[in-house]
Amino acid sequence: MNKETVKISGMTCAACANRIEKAIGKLEGVLKASVNFAAEKLLVEYDNQKVSLDKIRETIEKIGYGVVDEGRRKTVIIPIEGMTCAACANRIERALGKTEGILNASVNFATEKATVEYDPQIIRLSAIRQVIEKTGYKALSIEKKASVDEDKLRKEKEIRTLRRKFIISAIFAAPLLYLAMVPMISWLPFPIPGFLEPMHHPLRYALTQLALVIPIIIAGNRFYTVGFKALVQRSPNMDSLIAIGTTAAVIYSLYSTYQIWLGNSHAVEGLYFETAGVIITLILLGKTLEAVSKGKTSEAIKKLMGLAPKTAIVIQDGKEVEVPIDEVEIGDVILVRPGEKIPVDGEVIDGHTAIDESMLTGESIPVDKKAGDKVYAASINTNGVIRFRATKVGDDTALAQIIRLVEEAQSSKAPIAQMADIVSGYFVPIVVAIAILAFAVWLIAGQSLAFALTIFISVLVIACPCALGLATPTAIMVGTGKGAEYGILIKSGEALETAHKINTIVFDKTGTITEGKPEVTDIITVSGMTRERLLQIAASAEKGSEHPLGEAIVRKAEKENLGILNAEKFEAIPGHGIEVTIEGMNVLIGNRKLMDERGISLDELESHSDRLADEGKTPMFVAVDNRISGIIAVADVVKESSAKAIKKLQSMGIEVAMITGDNRKTARAIARQVGIDRVLAEVLPQDKSNEVKKLQAEGKKVAMVGDGINDAPALAQADIGIAIGSGTDVAMESADIVLMRSDLMDVPTAINLSKSTIRNIKENLFWAFGYNVAGIPIAAGILHLFGGPLLNPMFAAAAMSLSSVSVLTNALRLKRFKPYK
Repeated sequence: MNKETVKISGMTCAACANRIEKAIGKLEGVLKASVNFAAEKLLVEYDNQKVSLDKIRETIEKIGYGVVDEGRRKTVIIPIEGMTCAACANRIERALGKTEGILNASVNFATEKATVEYDPQIIRLSAIRQVIEKTGYKALSIEKKASVDEDKLRKEKEIRTLRRKFIISAIFAAPLLYLAMVPMISWLPFPIPGFLEPMHHPLRYALTQLALVIPIIIAGNRFYTVGFKALVQRSPNMDSLIAIGTTAAVIYSLYSTYQIWLGNSHAVEGLYFETAGVIITLILLGKTLEAVSKGKTSEAIKKLMGLAPKTAIVIQDGKEVEVPIDEVEIGDVILVRPGEKIPVDGEVIDGHTAIDESMLTGESIPVDKKAGDKVYAASINTNGVIRFRATKVGDDTALAQIIRLVEEAQSSKAPIAQMADIVSGYFVPIVVAIAILAFAVWLIAGQSLAFALTIFISVLVIACPCALGLATPTAIMVGTGKGAEYGILIKSGEALETAHKINTIVFDKTGTITEGKPEVTDIITVSGMTRERLLQIAASAEKGSEHPLGEAIVRKAEKENLGILNAEKFEAIPGHGIEVTIEGMNVLIGNRKLMDERGISLDELESHSDRLADEGKTPMFVAVDNRISGIIAVADVVKESSAKAIKKLQSMGIEVAMITGDNRKTARAIARQVGIDRVLAEVLPQDKSNEVKKLQAEGKKVAMVGDGINDAPALAQADIGIAIGSGTDVAMESADIVLMRSDLMDVPTAINLSKSTIRNIKENLFWAFGYNVAGIPIAAGILHLFGGPLLNPMFAAAAMSLSSVSVLTNALRLKRFKPYK
């Protein structure tokens, strides 16, 4: 009997999943086929004597779907230049999604990056870049290592260019606006010079306006080159709206200038050069402010990238040699003096110091380090001189993995963004249609061409797909960045969103609620067995075990200088204990279940066992040659922050449960200490995920908090898996959120950060949708129908620019988020 998971591509809905299930289920030898549409995976149980995995794969391909070889899958993040709104991001996403060999593509407008998952045996990276270039955008080079300096320089250059263009356009727009407005506002103290008076010199007046608008159009040339190109490719974007609107104003004004040249002085009223000029100027201002704000949203990742030192002092042939960080190899011996940063991950071989690891854990108190202890890149050596051997370099260091996690999270999309993505995909064509319809309706209603043109331009210019496109990613960028700052690594936008819905949290006991470093508290023996002999036998048996309770017994024996006996055979019995042969004796150490299974009577130790369990201690029974020899009780100390964190979660309306393999009495004693009412005790590691399933079956949204090793299945089963105290092992695939410190107060902080971020996203989406829903009808002249004012296209442009900036500013408010103490 075989059980396999097959990754499938090409499914578009639940009906596809059903179709695959039916096709595979019909194959002879297939016992069970289950397709998860969301995960795009087929779980199949089959008899390999009757059907092969190749046959199953062939069947999937035969019915029109793809089979993904997980080993061949690669993910790359490509920086993109030239996107101006959410429609651009959608356009690139669609083009990539249609390309054979690309399994998944997500383009984030806020970070200006595409995250592409592809099969390198079908498509090369250069071909992916060509797809982006063909769509009309520039795919920037992909650095093997993220360079904060290059990214910063690129952003600064973009801001400088936009600022320069805005200043040039503003210099020409100010006199242009003045020329256009003064004849209408008689009380202004500075009249137009006589030689430009529109009533006496209309042609000169018109040509001066034309001369002033040309440099503005040149400054905003990008709107036309990108906008019309997108229009030709039938994927209009925000630039297309600006290009159509301002071109209409300029063409109508050129026609009016021609009429003036023919002698029609009344055609002066048809000059709209200032509308085009001021619209371009205001939008360039909005784009400049937007670029500055977008830079601020990614400050967290830049801070992380900037932490790593550029060089390291390596000991080569007994000499100290300063080398670039990229040249450090695994096994190199590195010297670090006081005040210097640790260049790569490694293990101390000489010296003693205290190291500030706050960049990794958020914990400000320096950690003592001696020979044998691990050190991490970018942490600061505060006082001693140490030498350490490099164990992880380049992209494998803890810092590099943190940066990768944060980058992936910032590039991912939350489900809440899907509606905005769908709307922005259809948004621009709908706006163009509304503008044309409004233009036609007002003309038919008897209004002048100039009136209808004003409506047409206002509708095009006020519509803002940018605000929609920025609403979600900017908040996610700031939220995940803020989390990283406090040692909370949120792996995706989806995890960030789901966390705010959590109403039940299950904590693993050992190492999560407790310190995970238990100590021996009691040793009780039966007659004929001495305390020292029992401890020696137990320590000798547990020497091969990696269980924390076993390690506590070994530590106790070493402390008392008891010799360790040779163990000939060692067998771990999951969830029960161990069986070992020592000097011909068969030794069993474990819980009551193990003793009951082997039919070993506990005799007078029964009452001692109950008493120890009531005190919150774990009694471990020791049997030699199938006869009980004694009990060694081990207790794990509850973490200082546990009770406070649990109380905080309960005050947030979240139910808290504890899960453990310990006996019920011990578990309840610990639960009482920290204020937990619901206890799931005597649960085997493989059954933890089933307990989570049971809670989910009650309709609860469950988060599981554990150490990510034996809790991995439960972390994966939970709606949100939170791995705690694992800053040194960030690559725990089963967790959605990784807490760098072992402080449980980070759990309510993570939930609160999720709530704050989702609230911010909802505010942004409300503003973005509300602005467009209200703005477009006003621009179309709905107020004018009821005797109200007509919206000037220049005010429409100002409102459009402000809408994007307001969404970004609101997202930046998240930077004020503070963790629970």
